[in-house]
Amino acid sequence: MSDRQLHVAIVGATGAVGVEMIRCLERRRFPVGRLTLLASKRSAGKKARFRDSELTIEELTPDAFAGVDVALFSAGGGISKEFAPHAAAAGAWVVDNSSAFRLDDDVPLVVPEINPDDARHAPRRIVANPNCSTAIALMALWPLHRAFGVKRVFASTYQAVSGTGAQAIEELAAQSRQWASEKTGAWDDARVSTPPAVYPHQIAFNVLPHVDAFLDNGYTREEMKLENEGRKIMHHPAFRASVTCVRVPVFRAHSLAISAEFEQPVTPEAARTVLAGAPGLRLIDDPAAKAYPMPLDLAGQDDCAVGRIRRDCALDNGLAFWVCGDQLLKGAALNAVQIAERLV
Repeated sequence: MSDRQLHVAIVGATGAVGVEMIRCLERRRFPVGRLTLLASKRSAGKKARFRDSELTIEELTPDAFAGVDVALFSAGGGISKEFAPHAAAAGAWVVDNSSAFRLDDDVPLVVPEINPDDARHAPRRIVANPNCSTAIALMALWPLHRAFGVKRVFASTYQAVSGTGAQAIEELAAQSRQWASEKTGAWDDARVSTPPAVYPHQIAFNVLPHVDAFLDNGYTREEMKLENEGRKIMHHPAFRASVTCVRVPVFRAHSLAISAEFEQPVTPEAARTVLAGAPGLRLIDDPAAKAYPMPLDLAGQDDCAVGRIRRDCALDNGLAFWVCGDQLLKGAALNAVQIAERLV
């Protein structure tokens, strides 16, 4: 990492991921000499703490990046497309958390534990952060691919509401409180009277097999990301993934159930050996002792975790496993800061 102190900007500093970026910079002792926090005009003037200082949120404008060395973006694809080129033109390295540039040929898509060197081949000075579920899945899938050669996966996600934002967190909390006050123990009726605002259906005591917009092929955009982004990150153009993305009433940390088919024979014992040595990944795999990864335990943790490892009885050379990780950290803020560490 650079010895000199850097000028860092965070775009979307008041959002859930932006807040985690501030914390990651401080916790990982990133060499920040000056931190500029940028957000919409509506949020300008608000305060945020970094180290022992209170900083004022500034309005995002095209000329806000003068002297910035690293700009971390997490304010949505439209904002990234408009303002990331301004940051790069001003000389900053841009790490973008949106989907705006992920599949562009001249923008590397990086998970530092997998393809760190790709970050240095960024002619536009923009590096993309992958989708949160993709990042968490590949933390377990990549070491297995290196050992056994993955061909295809079938996966279902269990995605926390914080992936949608602060309003979704409050909607789940409010619906849960309302049910407790209205039903007085009527467990057989889980509906609440207030219509949902964030999701198309009630999320409390429910699961929604619907994350992002539906495409003509019947999948959602979110469901296609593991295949499309996985191919680019792993440099594996033949990789195939059939995914069903599900929103669940969990506040934080995503989980995935994955069945993977490999080129080479694989056993659970061999897989555990490989996974136990993978960086950024913990092995929690003792079902007899009821030990397996859970979002309640992974929330707020940098590492992802994998468990429930077993032979897949429906696939040749198949392995089934369960992986869990904090989507605000490894799926977003932490991964972005790790990329920035590589760049500087």
